[in-house]
Amino acid sequence: MARYFLSRTLSLVASLLAASMVIFAAIEVVPGDPAAFMLGMNAAPDTLAALREQMGLNAPLPLRYLHWLQGLLSGDLGLSYTYKAPVAGLIADRLAVSLPLAGLALMLAAGVAVPLGLIAAARRGRAADAAVMGVAQVGVAVPNFWFAMLLVLVFALRLRWLPAGGFPGWADPVAALRALILPAVALALPQAAILARVLRSALIETLGQDYIRTARAKGLSRGQALRRHALRNALIPVLTILGMQFAFLLAGAIIIENVFYLPGLGRLIFQAITQRDLIVVESAVMVLVVAVILVSFLTDLAYALVDPRLRRPA
Repeated sequence: MARYFLSRTLSLVASLLAASMVIFAAIEVVPGDPAAFMLGMNAAPDTLAALREQMGLNAPLPLRYLHWLQGLLSGDLGLSYTYKAPVAGLIADRLAVSLPLAGLALMLAAGVAVPLGLIAAARRGRAADAAVMGVAQVGVAVPNFWFAMLLVLVFALRLRWLPAGGFPGWADPVAALRALILPAVALALPQAAILARVLRSALIETLGQDYIRTARAKGLSRGQALRRHALRNALIPVLTILGMQFAFLLAGAIIIENVFYLPGLGRLIFQAITQRDLIVVESAVMVLVVAVILVSFLTDLAYALVDPRLRRPA
């Protein structure tokens, strides 16, 4: 297990370093001058040169990259050109919305998908299986932003059970959670549909293994064999999907955040791109990449807990 953990850790560090290089290079090749964008087309050349010097845009690219990397490691992400505020503080404020939203959506997706996947696998070829797979197909096909607007029309405007948008902050946790329920449901629908289909397929494949037939021969019912033996061995592909879904929910919720006017990290990146605030874009995208790679790392460790064969030395 120690060797497996060490190899995964080294892979994590290498992935983060490579990702930082790619992100910095991709942002730097974007056409346009941030200083000129901020001052406008009629800015005086000496004013423009002074601002470029202040922003550090005149330094060589390798030096700028090392300075940015040092800031990432120390937690000092620099100062936003647009907001005139520390980038770390801006990202922390937005993560206070995006992280709970992604976590709530993932819990909803798993809470719906696991029972549905179990039902579909246990009743393969029957009406319940067809119904679950039909609902899952609809969930995959329906755009989440359309579903989000439908939720607003029904539960916010007509029934008035939940707010239609905005975020009141965590000073009132109940109001904050109420504001996240509808966007979390809108994000969870397609993820639950995908997860249910993957779990069903993994369980059906596992049910054909010899040890399941042995368990059935010893007197276990199909449902008991499914829950006690097949489910754990079908979790590896499910864990993979869960890790990918969390990364998607954290990084790809920008449309839902705009529908519900949530001040999340996705909206911050979108606004920073339109305003050419490159330091915010670089740092926020790097935070998302760190989250994605870290989730993959934790998923690999979860594999080792679920499958003892990964803990054995090669």
